[in-house]
Amino acid sequence: MKLPNRENAFVPTQKLKDYLLSETHPVGKAKAKFFRSFGYNEANVELLERGLLTIALNQEVNETVSSPLGMKYIVDGALHTPVGRKINLKTVWIIDKGQDRPRFVTAVPI
Repeated sequence: MKLPNRENAFVPTQKLKDYLLSETHPVGKAKAKFFRSFGYNEANVELLERGLLTIALNQEVNETVSSPLGMKYIVDGALHTPVGRKINLKTVWIIDKGQDRPRFVTAVPI
């Protein structure tokens, strides 16, 4: 199964800048170290956004998880990084209750 309404998926910019690429976020700083080591930073944040959206558009949902906020979808895929390497990620998307657009939640290396 593909991510429902995947063509309308979105990645909040602040999720990338203030979490995945933040070297000071209590949880995100470990992820920031990882993503920055592959060439992602504030100057090319749109590359990370496009890569995550490509995963959402093209890959199969591995797992669904019901949460109080809505339905979460786990989608694994690969990113082609600015340094020319490919990294495998587990991405999490949520369709909030009362909404129909998948929103990016997080990504972790696998």
